[in-house]
Amino acid sequence: MVVQQHRRGGGKVAVAAAVLGVMAASGCSGDGAEAADDERPGFGAAHGRLADGRTPTDEVRAAADVLLAAGSARARTAMETASGGTRVTIRGEGAYDFRRRMGRLTVVLPKDPAGTAEHRPVTELMTPGALYMKNRGAGVPADKWVRIDTTTLADGNLVTGGATDPLAAAELLRSAREVTYAGEESSDGVRVRHFRGSADIALAARVAEPYARAALAAAAKGFATDIVPFDAYFDDEGRLRKVRHRFSFTNGSGETVAVSSTTTLYGFGTPVSVRLPDARTIYAGRIRV
Repeated sequence: MVVQQHRRGGGKVAVAAAVLGVMAASGCSGDGAEAADDERPGFGAAHGRLADGRTPTDEVRAAADVLLAAGSARARTAMETASGGTRVTIRGEGAYDFRRRMGRLTVVLPKDPAGTAEHRPVTELMTPGALYMKNRGAGVPADKWVRIDTTTLADGNLVTGGATDPLAAAELLRSAREVTYAGEESSDGVRVRHFRGSADIALAARVAEPYARAALAAAAKGFATDIVPFDAYFDDEGRLRKVRHRFSFTNGSGETVAVSSTTTLYGFGTPVSVRLPDARTIYAGRIRV
């Protein structure tokens, strides 16, 4: 995976070309307005509140806290980009330890736009403030890791690695607004409540837990707009089962790029082992651009 280097305010920003190379402006946008909350099943007539008195906004904003209490989960990710009439999806699968704020994903990159050969899966370790990647190409030896400081990334690592950190995705929901209830659905055979709304990256950077603030603050400066439409799905225990964010930013050519990032969580309580690389295995050489 080739890495493009950009500068922002004198600091070097690494951006995964495997993601950016297939991005282009697209017609991604939020769905139309939903009916009032109090007209939806599962809500009372009083101001669209849940049976326990909370509003849809309350439930969505509590997503990160509930995940921290759940401890851990398996995770699937999908990041979809569009170039011309072609859509490309980067998929990942792994697990996340919410209490340690650490996760491990194996990310599968799409075929090259013109070609044939598939990339080797990329292993990603997600931690507060840093992303570790192995098998990432760009001249990096296969047995070495690359460490990226996510607080220097223009997107705060919401899209750079081809997957959104699951806990960061939940922290972003602390800034949820204009939340509406879209009814009950099924996710992996589990009944879930579907909510729509928008998050504000700049606000999230202020109200998130300390471990997430620096990366979100970086993202607030790097995207074309701070407003991020989302669809979020919660089970009967209030756990976030799936969330889809639609990001928008400006690329090096000045074009607005839309990216849809979906995180699905399941298997809550699954033991998760994440071991950070030894310093001797971290690549310190030049990365091909």
